[in-house]
Amino acid sequence: MAIALMPILLLGAFQAQVEFRRQAEDRRGDLQFAAERTAEAAKSRLDSASVLLSALAPEASGPDCGPRLAALVQRLDGYDALYRIGMGGQPVCDSRPTPIVGEGVSFADGPWFQRLRQGEEVTLARASSDLSSTPALVVGVRWDRPRGVFAGAMAAVLPLSVLQPDIADPSLPDDAQAALTDAEGRVLVSTDIRAFTFNEGPGLLGWVERAREDQSSVFEADDATGKHRDYAGAALAGRDVYVVISAPSPGLLSWARLNPIGVLILPLAAWVTAFGAVMLVSERIVVRWLDYLERIAALYARGRYSVRPVQAAQAPAEIRRLAQTLDELAEAIATRDRSLHESLSEKDALMREIHHRVKNNLQIISSLLSMQQRALKDEPAKAALGDTRQRISALALIYRTLYQSDDIRHADAREFMTELVGQLVASESGRGHTVTSSIDADSLVVDPDKLAPLALWLVEAITNAQKHAFAGRGGALQVRFRVLGDTSTLEVQDDGPGSSNEAGRSGVGRTLMGAFAKQLRGEAELLPAPGGGTIARMVFATPEAVGPTNPDDLKPSDATVTPGTLSRTSR
Repeated sequence: MAIALMPILLLGAFQAQVEFRRQAEDRRGDLQFAAERTAEAAKSRLDSASVLLSALAPEASGPDCGPRLAALVQRLDGYDALYRIGMGGQPVCDSRPTPIVGEGVSFADGPWFQRLRQGEEVTLARASSDLSSTPALVVGVRWDRPRGVFAGAMAAVLPLSVLQPDIADPSLPDDAQAALTDAEGRVLVSTDIRAFTFNEGPGLLGWVERAREDQSSVFEADDATGKHRDYAGAALAGRDVYVVISAPSPGLLSWARLNPIGVLILPLAAWVTAFGAVMLVSERIVVRWLDYLERIAALYARGRYSVRPVQAAQAPAEIRRLAQTLDELAEAIATRDRSLHESLSEKDALMREIHHRVKNNLQIISSLLSMQQRALKDEPAKAALGDTRQRISALALIYRTLYQSDDIRHADAREFMTELVGQLVASESGRGHTVTSSIDADSLVVDPDKLAPLALWLVEAITNAQKHAFAGRGGALQVRFRVLGDTSTLEVQDDGPGSSNEAGRSGVGRTLMGAFAKQLRGEAELLPAPGGGTIARMVFATPEAVGPTNPDDLKPSDATVTPGTLSRTSR
């Protein structure tokens, strides 16, 4: 029997070695993936800076270029300075309190500017001391005239403190550290510089080039404290900035190194137990234990994986091995369920990040429109851009509501309307006329695809009221949302002049209101309000609720859901 089991022992040793190597490769792969994921915030910051500079390039000219850039730096977080640079490398204007224009300063010899001149779209470099008193990066974006003629560049100075990598990711190993380096491997910023200072060898200096030669960005080294660590790197921004993740290497007592011992000993112990069981255990005892295991398997079939065959610890070796298999089966299924839940949680986190980024992009568009609006002189054009900004802000609010809610796929129409109305009324509060708002809405959890036309219709209705009913006088705004079975009604009522001013409400806004109502399979109309004023009403098919309405809407005396109300007064 011992000779017969020898191949099993050899196979176990071979499998243990293969498993150890596989785990080591998986760990390095995970570290490589973590390096790319950890720098996501810094990459987003650099991408945002590139987008901002590209958008500012056509506008960064004229006598008020410097004050405009200075005002923009004051409003944006994480920017030390903005520069408009001519094709010869001389600064045209900048956002600094004491401009360097005319002081003989030139960027023409800077490698990053030379690369822009040679055709690269975006470059990064460490900022010199004359650009920033603290460690910082320069982000340069090429500016071309028509037909691709080089016309200069836009540059932004970002402090390295805002690009600090995030090591709070729970998937990172314990004592993991992160750093940003340049193309030569010089550390720009790190969470713990000791983890990236080596006892011997060239250190990080030149690691990028070595990674290219070895076709791998994963390596091992001893840090300044003498601890053996694994390192993994990834490009953060082209060939200028890189992120490096460091984690302690597995010790000698790790599971992967102990596993070969277990693989060799367990088959031998099973052989001894089986040999004794053949002589000592009767068929009746075996059948009894098999019946016990059958009941355990029946419980697993009903989904009760928390039950473990603990009584089988006193059973013969064969029964114990079968019980152990059942136990491992239950544990594997439970682990798979946990993994699925974790995957769903990770997907939700990614969806929240996507919604967050879409919201940020819409806010950038709104900010760009705001800048363009302030530059216009034509009042109708300024008003049209203002209306467009409000529509974009409403869409951004949808995405903000989604990533801030518990369920990222749906939103409560009542809570969303309350915030949207407050936002629209607050945006007009600086004009000097008081507008009070009240919201009486039912709770209805809907898909964002249905919430978008609902929100845009509400924006148009309130904007019309602000233009025609409250212009120069202020007033009271009432918003009502009722869910009446298969149909729902949304109303916006003002206390303005009423029907005498209806002719002014037949423009683009009225057309859009009708279009949004059709998207919801409904109709929109304007009606005179009792006692004066106008009611904008939309009656549409109730979107299918994806969940129960707010439990606060339930009354003890009602057999069905009774819609609740929510009021809010804004100035």
